[in-house]
Amino acid sequence: MPEQGVELVVIKELLGHAHIGVTATVYAHVRLRLQRDAIGTLSIALDGPADDESTRDDGDDPPLCGATVH
Repeated sequence: MPEQGVELVVIKELLGHAHIGVTATVYAHVRLRLQRDAIGTLSIALDGPADDESTRDDGDDPPLCGATVH
C-alpha cells in the first residue's frame, strides 16, 4: 500500500508481522496482481477486445513486457 501513502513499516506493525520481509512478500504479490490487472485494462483500452480465439489471452503466458519481478 505504499502507493497509497502508507509506509510498509506501519502496515507491518498493524498486522503484527515480526519481520518486514513477511509484509513485503505479501504485498509484492498483491502489487503484481494489481499490475497485471492494469496491464490487461490498458491492453483492452489501446487494442480493443480480441475478436477471435487465436488472439484471446488465456492467462497462461506472462504479460508482454521486459520487466522482471523478483
